[in-house]
Amino acid sequence: MKPSLLPIVSRSPLPLPSPLPLPAPFGHRQAPRAAAGWIGKLFLLLLVLIAVAGAVAWTDYQRFVVAPLALDQPRVFNVQAGDSFRTVVERLADDGLTPSWRESWWLTLAWQTDTLRRLQVGEYSLQPGLGPTDLLQLLASGRVIQHRFTIVEGWTFSQLRQALATAEPLAQTLADQSDAQIMAALGAADQHPEGWFLPETYAYTRGTPDLAMLRRAHQAMQQELAATWQQRSPATAVDSAEQLLILASIIEKETGKPSERRQIAGVFSRRLAIGMRLQTDPTVIYGLGSAFDGNLRRNDLRTDTPYNTYTRAGLPPTPIALPGRAALRAAADPADGNTLYFVSRGDGSHHFSPNYDEHRRAVQRYQIEPARQRRAAQQSENGND
Repeated sequence: MKPSLLPIVSRSPLPLPSPLPLPAPFGHRQAPRAAAGWIGKLFLLLLVLIAVAGAVAWTDYQRFVVAPLALDQPRVFNVQAGDSFRTVVERLADDGLTPSWRESWWLTLAWQTDTLRRLQVGEYSLQPGLGPTDLLQLLASGRVIQHRFTIVEGWTFSQLRQALATAEPLAQTLADQSDAQIMAALGAADQHPEGWFLPETYAYTRGTPDLAMLRRAHQAMQQELAATWQQRSPATAVDSAEQLLILASIIEKETGKPSERRQIAGVFSRRLAIGMRLQTDPTVIYGLGSAFDGNLRRNDLRTDTPYNTYTRAGLPPTPIALPGRAALRAAADPADGNTLYFVSRGDGSHHFSPNYDEHRRAVQRYQIEPARQRRAAQQSENGND
């Protein structure tokens, strides 16, 4: 019996085992984790630094807000037209009122106080103890320094112009303008300037034009004159408000003692009523103009000018000065009486007389005799020398 043959079975080759992974170099697995740790620490450190810097900045800002400016005495600070907020802060730094590096604090505070775009042009008075918040509120309030200009009763228009020209806070625009040009600019081209500006103290801010000041005084006089004319007494001897202004200007120049204004007005009103010449020295002096040297002579009284009330009857053609309210009211309400003359006593008051004889005696007593005594005393003094 033949041995049985085993079946031939095909065998696939056995799969080779997968190669074992090589061991990683030392530290390779830990690198990403370590890098992430360092980044986290750096980020944390950065956050800490930012927080510390913010805390320091916030503390400095709080100190800045409450700390007073470097002011040891009052001073003036000027915000000019066209100034930006940054320009204002730079000027504060230039004036030594704040460090230049705190500009960002000023911007922050202005934003917080809603004053960044509300600063107003003008001069401001800064007082010791003023803090940044107070300063910004002041500059936004418009409470600027008020300058004052006083027009003096009895000034002429020429004197008024001279005073305006020396008022430094005013913007000077009239230096090359004639009187006629000024009146035209005021809308009163046909009006003589004398007398038409009310003596008063006027408040204004730096940079106000001189013409604006004149306009206020001109309007004030027009209003005052119109009101006074409406309240005039029947005893008034003038026919118009313009004539009242002229008479008031003469009263202003003749009055040395305020209580005598209505008495002087009464004398002039009675003279006008009966056609008697006013014969008042201030009108003669005004008519002489620059020819007057301070000493009124008899020849001056005889020199005819449109303003000489010794040579001409009635009122002069224009006022001779700027009358105040009291003079206007005296002209509109003259005192009753019968006096037609007055002479200075030499102390600012006058002696009033109803007739020429008494007036001559008063002149002898208060003018001629004192003058004679002064001459005698002077001669005696010169003799002793």
